Amino acid sequence: MIENGFVYVAVLMVTAASLVFLEKKTHSKIFAYLPAIVILYFVVMLFSTFGLWQKNASITNTYVALKTNLLPAMIFLMLLSADLREIVKMGKKMLATFFLASFSIAIGFIGMFALFQTYFPPEAWKPFAALCGSWMGGTGNMIAIQGALDVPDSAMGYTLLIDSIDYALWVMILLALVPFAKRFNVWSKADTSIIDEVGTRLIKKDAQKESVDFPSVFFLLSVSLLVSTLSQYGASVLPVTSFLDEQTWVIIIATLGGILLAMTPLAKIGGADIVSNSMLYLIVALIASRANFAELTQAPLYIFAGVIVLAIHATLMILFAKLFKLDLFSIGVASLANIGGVASAPILASAYSKALIPIGVLMAMMGYIIGTFGGLMVGKILEMMGGV
Repeated sequence: MIENGFVYVAVLMVTAASLVFLEKKTHSKIFAYLPAIVILYFVVMLFSTFGLWQKNASITNTYVALKTNLLPAMIFLMLLSADLREIVKMGKKMLATFFLASFSIAIGFIGMFALFQTYFPPEAWKPFAALCGSWMGGTGNMIAIQGALDVPDSAMGYTLLIDSIDYALWVMILLALVPFAKRFNVWSKADTSIIDEVGTRLIKKDAQKESVDFPSVFFLLSVSLLVSTLSQYGASVLPVTSFLDEQTWVIIIATLGGILLAMTPLAKIGGADIVSNSMLYLIVALIASRANFAELTQAPLYIFAGVIVLAIHATLMILFAKLFKLDLFSIGVASLANIGGVASAPILASAYSKALIPIGVLMAMMGYIIGTFGGLMVGKILEMMGGV
């Protein structure tokens, strides 16, 4: 049994790195449905269930220190690639489609919770808020909301379970619909002429980014840690309310810092995604290390709840497509940019055309920006619905 905090972190890092390496080198089909980060969560949870480490002072202090300080740094770096100026250039129709997808996901969570809230424990709104953040942005947003709302690590098991199983189902459905794009577009009376123009321009823009090297990575790491420090200091002097506590302020400050500095020359330095992903994998492993499978007693109900959210989302998106004359590519990629993030939206975009991959990436970047705020807003609504 592990009792030392350093050994505990070393085991988590080796586990995370091994899964990332296997995903990259083996190209196994299992990673198409269960990304390495999801497998990591359940592998580490399995270690925790069998008591591989003690929850003593050394390990607990290590856990708290790493998670508290790395989370704002990760959020900052994650958003450093999301240049609002480039996102705006996608055009009004694509932006509107993305926000319609986000709105329909929010309605999905609210509708699902209205139907099933009596079947969930009183604090269930918190993991659903975290999941909403993930389904509007990505795993980083989910972890940010967990930190902001102080969601118990045990409850995050349900969030990851829904996120992996229901997400995999949704990806398969959207990919299966690609051959029906022309028929759908005729039905919705969509104009697709602007899509190719945007895709071509974004490919040229992406080629201008600097290459990744050691000085770049080292510099970005140092800046992110400085932002983390400043975020925590700023949060300590800001007023708190029942919803905006100190930890929530930390997340908001780091988020705003990333959004603003993404429009500066700092964003052109390559390597932000590498450093932020490394932090993300470690944070997910840390969270999983405090949970165990014995706590997942209501897993089927949570998975079904996720299906209801997706069903409401899909129904609304089809209605929006008919009402606003949207094409299947736009609503599909907007949906997956929200629910799947930067890891999967480009995959769906490439199924239509390689030239459209940058649109999927840029939409996913938009999800990073709004995911945390959107999830927190939906969480507040769910909290009020539950009468907490």
